[in-house]
Amino acid sequence: MNFKYDVIVVGAGHAGCEAACAAARLGSQTLLITMDMTKLAQMSCNPAVGGIAKGQIVREIDALGGQMGIVSDHSAIQFRMLNRSKGPAMWSPRTQNDRAKFVEEWRYTIENTPNLYLWQDQVIELIFEKNGSIGGVRTGMGVEFLAKAVVLTNGTFLNGLIHIGKVQMSGGRASESASSGITEQLRDAGFKTDRMKTGTPVRIDGRSVDFSLLEEQKGDVDFHQFSYLDSVQRRLPQLSCWIASTSPEVHAVLADGLEDSPLYNGQIKSIGPRYCPSIETKIVTFAEKESHQLFLEPEGVHTHEYYLNGFSSSLPLHVQLSALQKIPAFRDVHVFRPGYAIEYDFFDPTQLLATLETKLVKNLFFAGQINGTTGYEEAGGQGLIAGMNAHVNCHGGDAFVLHRDEAYIGVLIDDLITKGVDEPYRMFTSRAEYRILLRQDNADERLTKRAYEFGLADEERMSLLKEKEEAVRELIDFISNFSVKPSRINGFLERAGTTPLKHGVKLIDLVNRPQLDIEMLSEEIALLKERISSIKNRREEILESANILIKYEGYIKREKLIADKINRLEDIRIKDKFNYNSIQSLSTEARQKLSKINPETIAQASRIPGVSPNDISVLLVLLGR
Repeated sequence: MNFKYDVIVVGAGHAGCEAACAAARLGSQTLLITMDMTKLAQMSCNPAVGGIAKGQIVREIDALGGQMGIVSDHSAIQFRMLNRSKGPAMWSPRTQNDRAKFVEEWRYTIENTPNLYLWQDQVIELIFEKNGSIGGVRTGMGVEFLAKAVVLTNGTFLNGLIHIGKVQMSGGRASESASSGITEQLRDAGFKTDRMKTGTPVRIDGRSVDFSLLEEQKGDVDFHQFSYLDSVQRRLPQLSCWIASTSPEVHAVLADGLEDSPLYNGQIKSIGPRYCPSIETKIVTFAEKESHQLFLEPEGVHTHEYYLNGFSSSLPLHVQLSALQKIPAFRDVHVFRPGYAIEYDFFDPTQLLATLETKLVKNLFFAGQINGTTGYEEAGGQGLIAGMNAHVNCHGGDAFVLHRDEAYIGVLIDDLITKGVDEPYRMFTSRAEYRILLRQDNADERLTKRAYEFGLADEERMSLLKEKEEAVRELIDFISNFSVKPSRINGFLERAGTTPLKHGVKLIDLVNRPQLDIEMLSEEIALLKERISSIKNRREEILESANILIKYEGYIKREKLIADKINRLEDIRIKDKFNYNSIQSLSTEARQKLSKINPETIAQASRIPGVSPNDISVLLVLLGR
């Protein structure tokens, strides 16, 4: 017996859930296959969403019509805007989430999405058509599902192997079985694969913690959230996180246990994350540091379980426990389970197109950790793009591709398919050369119109965007044209610690001063206050947007000019136009890298490591440019 769908998504993690919802909402009959329907979009590691650069990705997912932002807001138990001491290009939203509520919200979303169906089973084999394209999947129950497109979002489950000290267990997550067969089948089909490693910390019983010895970290209480929809609001009580630190005594216990660490006894040989190292790696790599900060984070409103951020480890349980007990707040600590490391298979992402379709097999898409990334947000962004393009492959239309000046998601995918990975890929603001354009506040302005025209973002989103843009434009026009006299404002300027006026100026000149903003000035200028009061909806969001656009106008214009120049190279297509190995004027490394990647455009070729400006000039000459 077999069943037919347009799109099949394998794996219901963060990438899989976004991919399935996107394809289904666009109109594709979609099947989401998972080994456990009670763990949809399970937060395998930290029960948190967003953070530095990752928060921008979640805002983009929401602006495009994805679901992660909505689910995160509905399950949030703390919200913080990180990096507020820096410029707005660096501001990054983050939520602490109720782990159980997060899954519950995702399941409700999936079960109430038209055209989307669930099946609980394990996929053990891919079905290929005679022409080499994907045709469907076979499951452990012996069921055959046929489809026009398949999206693989297997996370850490492909031949997953868990390590706790010298103990090894097959698994994709604690107490969940690994998946086998798919890697071997794809390797036989010509795909390049390798192994990666990630880890997760100990889970602590809050009843055994002395919170009086910890520093409290409260969340923000303001208008910020992930979703641009004003109908979405945080529903749960807001809780605090707590800060602790390790000490030389803690490090001594950890050091004594290193001989039993899978990372140092040769047990783990795969690639691990450099930016989020285990606690044992920290004490070796940063041996001069006497302490490392730890964050004790609640897992939910109705549980005593806490996540100890910063204490990822694969050391034996007794070593982890002994080290923790050297921290005063944890001297009587009880743990629910130890930290562990996990190794899993991934595939070289340079084998993908910008749509996340594989180059080797038509209509087969990869998204998430299968591409060598790490993080719920990076997975969700990839899943959304893969699901949208899987729908296109089924029903026709133009591919949906985001460029580097449009979105962090565009940076992410371009980095993967152009540069590949040599460690688990995590997004940072430093990876985005146009980060002044790619702020968290303007993701809707960058992306919602495109998603609306594509068919994913709905009328509500488009209406809210138009309302916001009109309100911001009218406010900036007023500020640009309103004149202020010294006699009216100088007393306030002196109290605010900024230079008084010698002659009248436009109000925009005052807003541009670093000590001032629109809201502060409205307390002194009645007409401005009246203007602000007339804004009916999302007043704080509109004020923030106007402040940023005024204060950073010069930087934004300059970055747009640079992006426009680079984008001209994006229009010069070179895919399949050259036999690079025959072009002797190219460097040897360039010939090898260009042949491997087969870039779509000159701009993509210029971003390949090892391809020099001189190599790009050679290609432009050959193109008659």
